[in-house]
Amino acid sequence: MPRLPTRLLAAITLTLAATLLFQPTPTYADQAVTIPAPTLDETASGTQTAILAGGCFWGVQGVFQHVKGVTSATSGYAGGKASTAQYETVGTGTTGHAEAVKIVYDPSKISYGHLLQIYFSVVHNPTELNRQGPDTGTQYRSTIFPTTAEQAKIAKAYIAQLDAAKSFGRPIVTTVEPGAKFYKAEDYHQDFLTLNPDYPYIFVNDLAKVADLKTHFPKDYKSTPVLVMN
Repeated sequence: MPRLPTRLLAAITLTLAATLLFQPTPTYADQAVTIPAPTLDETASGTQTAILAGGCFWGVQGVFQHVKGVTSATSGYAGGKASTAQYETVGTGTTGHAEAVKIVYDPSKISYGHLLQIYFSVVHNPTELNRQGPDTGTQYRSTIFPTTAEQAKIAKAYIAQLDAAKSFGRPIVTTVEPGAKFYKAEDYHQDFLTLNPDYPYIFVNDLAKVADLKTHFPKDYKSTPVLVMN
């Protein structure tokens, strides 16, 4: 396993220590929220790309790598400039970037709207502002980066639909930010969940998300993930 930056190692150590203090044996409680499918969905055909941010990209990537119809899921940064798209710089929370995942998919097998249903249901908590779980800062914000005008329309309509239905009990804070460029993250971040399932951060925060995908979306789950670093 590659050596991780000092800041990341320190954050993971603190996360594990705090978790074990209150819960000596981590359990994979069902964290998913059952939500309706979007009433508005895409009409696109051919290979499409979605860019989604929902906290640490390790877990987001790890979930979508197990989704049928997804041909690749790559960790990276979106929302800021190319010159600041490095992990340590993004970690300052001053770049405008969010840790994001670029998802390439086949809309004949899974639609953009259904990807968003999985994103809102099992990937993260869309009511947390500028944070997810133990991670805080604008780089961990809940954000959809639509790559087409149709995606932006679908995303905004779905957020309004879920809020109207009070699906989460609190307002969704997910932003929709069109026009952002995606920059691939460093190699040591790619496929991290799959390569390091026993890593403390992954064990505590992310494995349950993959389990929730299998439980709540069994028809969409594939056991063998599609990896970046093959």
